[in-house]
Amino acid sequence: MSKHTAYDDAYVSEDLEHALGEDGDTGTHRHAEFTSDDVDVTPATWKDGKRYAWLLGIFVPTFPFLAWGLVELTGWDLFWFTGVGLIFVIFPSLDYLGGFDDTNPPASVMAWLEQDRYYRWCTYLFLPVQFAGLIFSCWKWGSGELSTVAEFGLATTVGMVNGIAIATAHELGHKRESVERWLSKIALAPTGYGHFFVEHNRGHHVRVSTPEDPASSRMGESFWRFLPRTVAGSFTSAWKIEAAHRRRAGKAVWSIGNDNLGSWLMSVVLFAGLCVVFGIEILPWLLVQAVLGFSLLEVVNYLEHYGLARQKRPDGKYELTTPQHSWNANNTVSNVLLYHLQRHSDHHANPLRRYQALRHFDESPQLPTGYAGMILLAVLPPVWFRVMDRRLVEHYGGDVTKANIMPSKREKLLARWQPPAASGA
Repeated sequence: MSKHTAYDDAYVSEDLEHALGEDGDTGTHRHAEFTSDDVDVTPATWKDGKRYAWLLGIFVPTFPFLAWGLVELTGWDLFWFTGVGLIFVIFPSLDYLGGFDDTNPPASVMAWLEQDRYYRWCTYLFLPVQFAGLIFSCWKWGSGELSTVAEFGLATTVGMVNGIAIATAHELGHKRESVERWLSKIALAPTGYGHFFVEHNRGHHVRVSTPEDPASSRMGESFWRFLPRTVAGSFTSAWKIEAAHRRRAGKAVWSIGNDNLGSWLMSVVLFAGLCVVFGIEILPWLLVQAVLGFSLLEVVNYLEHYGLARQKRPDGKYELTTPQHSWNANNTVSNVLLYHLQRHSDHHANPLRRYQALRHFDESPQLPTGYAGMILLAVLPPVWFRVMDRRLVEHYGGDVTKANIMPSKREKLLARWQPPAASGA
């Protein structure tokens, strides 16, 4: 299996062909096209070494049950925080021990690999376990048996599950099959972040690695400054995109058919139903886990495109999206648990490509560790800047002017990382 240094055919869906600008006009977006030089290998002679490892993704939504089991076994309420411990302690350690996997499926098996429905069921099965864990947690919150600390601990564990569920929703939401798109919205319901379905597919993928994208972080921008900007910006962008889409189609904006309104209604109905069954006292914990869940998504957004920029062409339009516009990580364990989300460059080049077929590109900038470890760095801005700014400048050959820089930090960063010409002068 070979590594890739050149692109192969990119398919752009209808969702990605049009997106709204600030003035409500539509813009056209295209990805770069790739060619492949892989040798001919048939499905009969090639095996996916991670085929059964993908089932480990279903382990994530079992966190609430695992936490309960550990508490029952030990009597220690500390284990209600199991989700946090697994994601920020155990998984980074497993990433270190599990090593890297930068191998790619041969081009000759890609079509066969993508049509294998086994891989789809690995994502479908996440959802019933996710909702079983949510219902179980609501029962525990409403039982009156837990201390406030234990209730909060359980909320953090549920938040981690529903935050990672957004990665599952991300995989499903990019597909053409209506059932998968509906499953994507269902997976988003526990976090109340249903507008991600619209903004990510028709906003972020069009404007990625540009100053106009609320989900692309800028050099010098801490996660804590990025978080409110991306939450507000994504909400606003999703509403503008869907409203304009419906107006162009001659449909009412304020309608259940509006993807944003329909998705938010799912969350309202879900939360209301759970409160009716288990008591209104569970509502604060539902809100806590939702905030933690979508914050986990946004910290991943923060690290995926930090400081990377698509340059403007002479005609004023941005260059095509390439593997150089996303940070990648090849840590085996994280990639299996997140359905190859860390192979983000290929995803942006080929947004409809299924997770099992996503590939590594040598020219993609690489993160020093997997997402779990990078999140720990992101919440500590001085450490993040120390680790990532140098990597970003090296990616641009020392020319920091090519980066997507936070406007208020531009002069300071240009002085700190002088472009080669300036240094020579």
